[in-house]
Amino acid sequence: MTLSRFACDGKRCPSSYRGQRPWRVEGNRSQRRHLCSLAGGREMEAPTDVLCPKLQSSSSTFVILLNVLLHHYYPIEIDPHRTIKEKLPHMVEWWTKVHNLLCQQKIQKCQIAQVVKESNAMLREGYQTFFNTLYQNDIPLFIFSAGIGDVLEEIIRQMRVLHPNIRIVSNYMDFDEDGFLQGFKGQLIHTYNKNSSVCENSSYFQQLQGKTNILLLGDSMGDLTMADGVPGVENILKIGFLNDKVEERRERYMDSYDIVLEKDETLDVVNGLLQHILHQGDWLETQGS
Repeated sequence: MTLSRFACDGKRCPSSYRGQRPWRVEGNRSQRRHLCSLAGGREMEAPTDVLCPKLQSSSSTFVILLNVLLHHYYPIEIDPHRTIKEKLPHMVEWWTKVHNLLCQQKIQKCQIAQVVKESNAMLREGYQTFFNTLYQNDIPLFIFSAGIGDVLEEIIRQMRVLHPNIRIVSNYMDFDEDGFLQGFKGQLIHTYNKNSSVCENSSYFQQLQGKTNILLLGDSMGDLTMADGVPGVENILKIGFLNDKVEERRERYMDSYDIVLEKDETLDVVNGLLQHILHQGDWLETQGS
């Protein structure tokens, strides 16, 4: 997901500034209550990477097949010459095949916490400030993930930042009565459908009522639609993390996101913006008193 690190010390982890578009920063305490944050990302590998070390000992074929799928479908996902409509069936096919492979591995619910603990999964530097600032200021954080919700939730829990203001919309595992993975719950979520279409039967919109300002964090073109369908939105600031294939993807990201961060494994810019918004609110309240 966008909040997880893409790489550390030059190794892949399991999982340019442009201010041309004006975004009105709301200041006072009342207006800040209308702010929410949406985070997403292209994390097809991340949750399965976390699980791989545990599964590799029992099935090296599983890991090989995952890599074969990745090398076949990932180029399609980021192909600038294909439309999203053209990519959709390929994404559904990719995610479905991965989920089916996972269901064949006899994964147990009780394994997840230990697997995450032993993994190299990392959140971006500055994650504590980000999560805690949102929580302390009563700003909801919605994480759209095309990965595995159980794994992502456990990563955040073990980082001790799984606060009550967080809502994760993702692919959650469905376990049988003996605790073995038998499928996935609800609608399949992939890179290009992280929007209102997968939230119609949830309390998602109720929680966003009155939230007119959105800070959107993404690391794929599919993340740009995460705020689609949210009613009453007045301002959206879109921050894109460009993690790999920078040269060939830079122009599209610059055309689509308001701020583009190239190979930035931190949340420094995001945290700085949050502090500016919150401190400006305090200053305006002081001036008005």
